[in-house]
Amino acid sequence: MKVIIASDHGGFNLKNSIVQKLQDTGVDITDFGPDSDDSVDYPDFARPVAEKVASGEYDRGILICGTGIGMSITANKVRNIRCALVHDTFSAKATRAHNDSNMLAMGERVIGPGLADDIVDIWLNTEYEGGRHERRVCKIEE
Repeated sequence: MKVIIASDHGGFNLKNSIVQKLQDTGVDITDFGPDSDDSVDYPDFARPVAEKVASGEYDRGILICGTGIGMSITANKVRNIRCALVHDTFSAKATRAHNDSNMLAMGERVIGPGLADDIVDIWLNTEYEGGRHERRVCKIEE
């Protein structure tokens, strides 16, 4: 699985923590930036990352800003992206199992690195259930 991650300045530290954890566990992770915590505009990172996931260049994408809200709104403007804003483990599992989410958004100012690591691990390792959920996901794509 190929994963791409990006943040803005408000999510920079959490992004770096997640990148390190995923590298340590052997996940094929690409850090799209930014390279510092200098102020940047989140759409400049969210949109290109979402486009790379939508094109199939990457299987999944992770976006982090202060709250995760701006990143998720921006990503969901891209066709074929289902970006879920998640701050708990139950939602991380449910959004993969039921919504086949291909992007995850989180907020550094909302959760800490330990919980974020758990969310990412669950989200990356939960399979989409399909079945009764398939028609709903198709309706999202329509």
